[in-house]
Amino acid sequence: MDGSAVAELEAAERVVMRWDSSSASASAGGGAGDEPMLFDGGGDRAEAERFLRAVDDLRRLAPPSPAAVGSPRRLSSSGSSAGGAGSGAVQVAMARLEDEFRHVLSSRALDIEIEALADLSSLSINSDRSNSASSADLPPPDEDDSVSSTIGRRSSAYRSLRSIREIDLLPDDAVADLRAIASRMAAAGYGRECAQVYASVRKPAVDASLRRLGVERLSIGDVQRLEWDALEAKIRRWIRAARAAVRGVFASERRLCFHIFHDLPISSSTISAAAAATPATHDTPFAEAVKGAALQLFGFAEAISIGRRSPEKLFKIIDLHDALSDLLPDVSDIFAASKAAESIYVQAVEIRSRLADAVRGILSEFENAVLRDPLKTAVPGGTIHPLTRYVMNYSSLICDYKATLSELIVSRPSASARLAAEGNELAPSLAEMELPELENQSPLAAHIVWIIVVLEHNLEGKASLYKDLALSHLFMMNNVHYIVHKVKDSPDLWGMIGDDYLKRLTGKFTVAATNYQRTAWLKILNCLRDEGLHVSGGFSSGISKSALRERFKSFNAAFEEAHRVQSGWCVPDNQLREELRISIAEKLLPAYRSFLGRFRHHIENGKHPELYIKYSVEDLEIAVGDLFEGVPPSPHNRRRSHG
Repeated sequence: MDGSAVAELEAAERVVMRWDSSSASASAGGGAGDEPMLFDGGGDRAEAERFLRAVDDLRRLAPPSPAAVGSPRRLSSSGSSAGGAGSGAVQVAMARLEDEFRHVLSSRALDIEIEALADLSSLSINSDRSNSASSADLPPPDEDDSVSSTIGRRSSAYRSLRSIREIDLLPDDAVADLRAIASRMAAAGYGRECAQVYASVRKPAVDASLRRLGVERLSIGDVQRLEWDALEAKIRRWIRAARAAVRGVFASERRLCFHIFHDLPISSSTISAAAAATPATHDTPFAEAVKGAALQLFGFAEAISIGRRSPEKLFKIIDLHDALSDLLPDVSDIFAASKAAESIYVQAVEIRSRLADAVRGILSEFENAVLRDPLKTAVPGGTIHPLTRYVMNYSSLICDYKATLSELIVSRPSASARLAAEGNELAPSLAEMELPELENQSPLAAHIVWIIVVLEHNLEGKASLYKDLALSHLFMMNNVHYIVHKVKDSPDLWGMIGDDYLKRLTGKFTVAATNYQRTAWLKILNCLRDEGLHVSGGFSSGISKSALRERFKSFNAAFEEAHRVQSGWCVPDNQLREELRISIAEKLLPAYRSFLGRFRHHIENGKHPELYIKYSVEDLEIAVGDLFEGVPPSPHNRRRSHG
């Protein structure tokens, strides 16, 4: 080494040794926080520039030997014996730069507006993905970059995540300082130590951001022990938090790491053979900083995906699946390109797959639950069964989610599904039942039709619980009518099951309504027929007054019983109730009017006619208006005065 080089080296050593962290710390009796810092955001920039030039000169004039590379804190305390002339000063410089790096990273961090981040639902990385710059297009780092010029080039080159929400985690000048420090440490073989400092500072910051977003540290067991109402609320919060975490926090962390470490040699030249198998890259500090938080974030979705499957969870799990699907392109761009962090992307993909399996499993479980719903006791008044309302509302919601479900449901209901409930009273008939197939019917549509078919059969079993056959028919009429109208009220549901199957359902409703009227009113209408009232022969030909009186008594008794009982029956649909009353009145009133017109004078010419002709046509009309209200009729006298 010639004289001028020696002079340069000694000058560089003097600059560096003035900032010996170990000696300053020892003399002050405290840590680095008690001593002045070169890069404090408001200090002497000329001194910082002078220190960096001195470090560059030391590395140029006295490069460290392999034995001298390691922890700058440890090696600086051993003096220059480790690596020859100038090596001790290099270790001092590295220790100082490590302290400065930690100080800038900690003291200059900006507060993230987490509340603003939480509304990122409309943001997507896709729109700018095609225009993003790849790392291959970036210029190589210039190890002699000045403090002020470094950040400018990185900021303009790194564009791949601009379309989401990249937030400045530190001011530009602080990032430039960090880049300048990191480049010197990496060039001297201390990139790994620099990366460790970075991760140790940023990891708590990332964890704090997720806590502010409401991401809780819950184990899989904690999640699976939650009541569904609480879990449902947490899923809603998780979706918002995940969008903010991925598109805001993680994207911003990766950009910061990129600006500081891109193209810098992170691995130490003395790393072990085992470590060399997975060498550190410029993404390693980012991965170390966010990996724990990312695993915690996606761990919640994983717990949901492997939890107990029950029908009420279906739609929130679809929401979770869709949210994760929407985020996956962003997760890919942020994590998949990094060897150090790609496992996070792989985990997210696997969780989405398990959520899809959960959706398919829950739909199958729902079908089986409808099939297995116990007969128990009949609902009062033949009204709409709660199962019918639940199943049809559920089917309507399935159609609301048809975009996702059509992708996930790829097979039709299997034959085994029809026999899923062993010992169920309906199993024999279900085994023989044919599932209606429509032309170009999707697997999802086939499942919806199958759900309604199973519901029909279950309702038929429930109808058999009624001792009154007319009430059994009324029950089926009410429930099938509800099914038909739920289908008609939902264009998507109608489109799924098709016109042919809707006509079949409508026909089933018509049959049930007809059977009800025939069973409930035929006996009463038969009382108003002429058969059995005429006598012939000798002097007694004509009308048998005793038979006529009995006929009026039979009619009155039958009608009063029907009125008493059927007023307590229920037809909850207003229009159907009125149409049914009109249909009954159109059959009953003309028949009674005709019968009364033909035979009234025979009764009125005898004794106590009011005992036999108890009702006028108007009385019957009013009485029919009491039917199907679900409550007993109010006591009042509908008979018109006779006379």
